[in-house]
Amino acid sequence: MASEIKPTGVERHFDAAEMLVSKTDTKGRITYCNQLFRTIAGYGNKELLGKPHNCVRHPEMPRAVFKLLWGALEAKREIFAYVKNMSNNGDHYWVFAHVTPSFDADGDVVGYHSARRAPNREVLTKVIQPLYGNLLELEARQSNRKAGLQDSSNHLASILEEKRTTYDQFILTL
Repeated sequence: MASEIKPTGVERHFDAAEMLVSKTDTKGRITYCNQLFRTIAGYGNKELLGKPHNCVRHPEMPRAVFKLLWGALEAKREIFAYVKNMSNNGDHYWVFAHVTPSFDADGDVVGYHSARRAPNREVLTKVIQPLYGNLLELEARQSNRKAGLQDSSNHLASILEEKRTTYDQFILTL
């Protein structure tokens, strides 16, 4: 889906009181999505169910952020992140996402749940967009994708170390 779509540069917005919700299985395939998610992403329910959640991934999202996200989920931890997603026509929308594993009665991860709110515009403009721009630039400098991801991840880690904080603390104090 998203890899065939070209970004338009047009941003879609949703109200601060609204929430996009989706659930996936452990492979990241969508098992549930609410109406607002479908509306802002521009897809019907049948188009999304069973599809990988990254079908809405915008190409201007640093892979280093997803590396952190999946690392937290694999460690059975929740994570918060600012994410730029892409709608079915190439428009984009920013979210402040809370992603958490879902557990069965035995404590095993059976999927993931994500609730996404409209982001704080000032944080987005002053912190997140410049940071993600730097991370993307580092990822693009390397012809080897793994090396680019490593450079980007190292840069983010150095920023956090300089601030003497963790990624979670950094994001939650913005």
